[in-house]
Amino acid sequence: MKEIWDLYKSGGWEVPFLTFSIYLFVTASFILYLIIVASRNNKIKKERLTKEYSTVIDKVMSDIIFGNIPFSKIKEDKNFLVLFDTSFFREVLTESLINLHKNYEGIYAEKLERFYEDSGLIKSSFKKLKSLRWEVKCKGITELAEFNIKEAFDQIIICSKARNKTLKIVAINACIKLEGTQSIQYLVQHSDPIDDWMQLNIIGAFKKHDIGDTEGIEHLLESQNTTVITLGLKLIKELKLSQKVPQVAQLAAQTTNAIIKYEAQSILQTLTA
Repeated sequence: MKEIWDLYKSGGWEVPFLTFSIYLFVTASFILYLIIVASRNNKIKKERLTKEYSTVIDKVMSDIIFGNIPFSKIKEDKNFLVLFDTSFFREVLTESLINLHKNYEGIYAEKLERFYEDSGLIKSSFKKLKSLRWEVKCKGITELAEFNIKEAFDQIIICSKARNKTLKIVAINACIKLEGTQSIQYLVQHSDPIDDWMQLNIIGAFKKHDIGDTEGIEHLLESQNTTVITLGLKLIKELKLSQKVPQVAQLAAQTTNAIIKYEAQSILQTLTA
């Protein structure tokens, strides 16, 4: 200890320390520069490939929707198979499928769903659910929900219990899309707090998927989780479910929570006005 103190007092450490600091700063700056350049080049490459892939994908999508050509026929094209083996091409292809599926209904949407399954892209989506990265899981959930893959419901429910708020919202919204009010039983048992932002997203999902005057929403009022009860009250108010007035009145009469009682009474006045 005395030797270290003597070295410090002598000032002999200053030059080596400053030299090391300068080298460290220069090295760190150079590495950061290389990372920025590599990231930029990767982005440019992806943009270029996306444009190239779009030409092929547009033709394939046209054949599927309007030409009634199955995937078994499309994969006979060796050039397509070479591209299909690359993960980035499948990523761009999946995004194109989703965008088209959002804009088509009926038989055209069914053709896209069939291609999604026949091509094996559905397997890639299921694989994403096992990823350790929450953003990858979100992408997989969005894909499966968009193509109405109800078999994914149980796995998506597990994701709805994650710690990451964005993943939790995406999973709950997907469950609502896939099973409608059947997903409410899981919300009733939800133990974590559902904050205002999550509640707005869930209400938006019910509105978007036109889940309104149906049985089940009143069960949210029976939850042991006060934030779930609040969500149920907001849903009844936003969807104007006047047929749920008896359940709201019962809650207002029985609850000992002053905030919930006030919200229930306010909704009763709105629905019975």
